[in-house]
Amino acid sequence: MKKIVLWIFACSFLMAQAQNSGRDALRKLQMAEFAISRLYVDSVDEDHLVEQAIIEMLAQLDPHSTYTNVEETKALNQPLQGGFEGIGVQFQMIEDTLLVIQPVSGGPSEKVGILAGDRIVSVNDTAIAGVKMNTEDIMKRLRGPKNTKVDLGVVRRGVADLLHFTVKRDKIPIYSLDASYMIQPGTGYIRINRFGATTPDEFSEALMKLQKEGMRDLILDLQGNGGGYLNAAIDLANEFLDQKDLIVYTEGRAARRSDFAAKGNGRFRQGRLVVLVDEYSASASEIVSGAIQDWDRGVLVGRRTFGKGLVQRPIDLPDGSMIRLTVARYYTPSGRCIQKPYSGEGDDMQEQYAKDLLDRFNHGELMHADSIHFPDSLKYQTRRLVRTVYGGGGIMPDFFVPMDTARYTDYHRHIVAKGVVIRSTTGYIERHREELKAKYKDFDTFNKKFEIDEAFLADMRALADEAKVKFDEAQYERSLPLIKTQLKALIARDLWDMNEYFRVMNTVDETVQQGLRVLNDGLYEKIMNR
Repeated sequence: MKKIVLWIFACSFLMAQAQNSGRDALRKLQMAEFAISRLYVDSVDEDHLVEQAIIEMLAQLDPHSTYTNVEETKALNQPLQGGFEGIGVQFQMIEDTLLVIQPVSGGPSEKVGILAGDRIVSVNDTAIAGVKMNTEDIMKRLRGPKNTKVDLGVVRRGVADLLHFTVKRDKIPIYSLDASYMIQPGTGYIRINRFGATTPDEFSEALMKLQKEGMRDLILDLQGNGGGYLNAAIDLANEFLDQKDLIVYTEGRAARRSDFAAKGNGRFRQGRLVVLVDEYSASASEIVSGAIQDWDRGVLVGRRTFGKGLVQRPIDLPDGSMIRLTVARYYTPSGRCIQKPYSGEGDDMQEQYAKDLLDRFNHGELMHADSIHFPDSLKYQTRRLVRTVYGGGGIMPDFFVPMDTARYTDYHRHIVAKGVVIRSTTGYIERHREELKAKYKDFDTFNKKFEIDEAFLADMRALADEAKVKFDEAQYERSLPLIKTQLKALIARDLWDMNEYFRVMNTVDETVQQGLRVLNDGLYEKIMNR
């Protein structure tokens, strides 16, 4: 009886509070949760109930308002904040074994003598090899607070006994620049994979280095870049635009318009600029590319971007979990809304939203520029040259590059999906690492002279047979140039770094090659001298 009296009192209090604030819906929700937790016939997990209620509420709003629990929030923030704490190795899981691709230069593993090609088989006396432990569980064992120690059991090729190393964990940087190099005389190339806290500094350092090497023009590669921090996008766009040039503005029902403009202190406000984008370039990538296009500061090459233009405000909850709530929309300097349309509720909305790229493929947009049609209502004008550009979701580039479907066969997709390509290269390097290092003292020599021979390809086909990938000679021949390039690029990555991987892959990347043609064949001037 006493509990019921207390419950009635509590409900009365909640009702009074809700009435005072005019929030009938909130009162209803609070009463429902209170009643379930106090009166339901069986015991309930209140935290789980509340989490599910939050998830369901957000699912009714838009595709990007989300809830993350404590662990998910930590994992979500690490790539953007620029680092995590661990042992410092790049690795690949090969047949249930962790193979070290490269120890991070200057990192804790390199300091104790762990080498590329080593296989980590135990962590603190717990076997991680041959036990079908998933990658996430392995990473949890390897990561940990700075200055804590972890004991590793290592198998090394040519050494009969198991090696033991004690590694003191440390802060491991995560870089947002994949590559920066002179792609041709006078032209630099920089590829950014995300917009994180360290992106502006990384870009600035790469830019100054290339300028010292004689860079006059720049190809900025944002293909596949899903976005990140707004401030990082603003700082990057600032490098190219003049003082007071509007970069982006945000506006929402409860959020007044906020303008973000360039300071005029950028290091690349002159010189030709080509930005590469595709259907996976989103959010912060679209802010940068939209500002550059709207101010006629450079030209865009590739395919229409993803169309993610909703602003999420992170709301930290007391237990360390987080809500990312959409509070506004992004608009480019010409007034274009970046966000693509969405409709429906819950799972139906998410399903339709996720199908958008598939619909683009089915409608032919990814292969044919003339399959893309915009209504006149979505026409906008650039700020300087008064060129026509279009809104309605995503940024449409100035030069369209169709998706390459000729070389991507089913055979190729299967050998990549089943790990045959990566296993071929890691196995090859494990057997020939010292020989390769002795023969190719630098990447330029490797790039000019190294070729994937028939013996290498035969080994790869044998691995494909083991993985039950049915051999198709016609498809194999169609994909062979791409396969050879990927194999060579992966070897270059393992011997050097991601920079060298992209130096090889960019030779067959049609969007990169089109960017070079725009600069070399007078196409840039045709756009800019209208």
